[in-house]
Amino acid sequence: MPNNKSATKRLRQAETRNLRNRIRKSEIRTLTKKILVAVEAGEQSKAEEMAKVVQGKLDRAAKSGTLHANTVSRRKSLLARQLKGNQ
Repeated sequence: MPNNKSATKRLRQAETRNLRNRIRKSEIRTLTKKILVAVEAGEQSKAEEMAKVVQGKLDRAAKSGTLHANTVSRRKSLLARQLKGNQ
């Protein structure tokens, strides 16, 4: 447990950020899985629309520090390859 006010505040901030980051990452993973399911089902246009949304969320996650920039780049590349492969 923290012994002073600043450390207590830091702990509260860290918990809030941790929760926010977990929510963002979970949402990105869920949407990515939905895209892959749509691609498998042959719903290409739906998958492409969702991919645009996910790419925006990935960019925001990189900007806020939730995900590393290289990780975001790799995931966007993977999505693009999945979409292109099933046309």
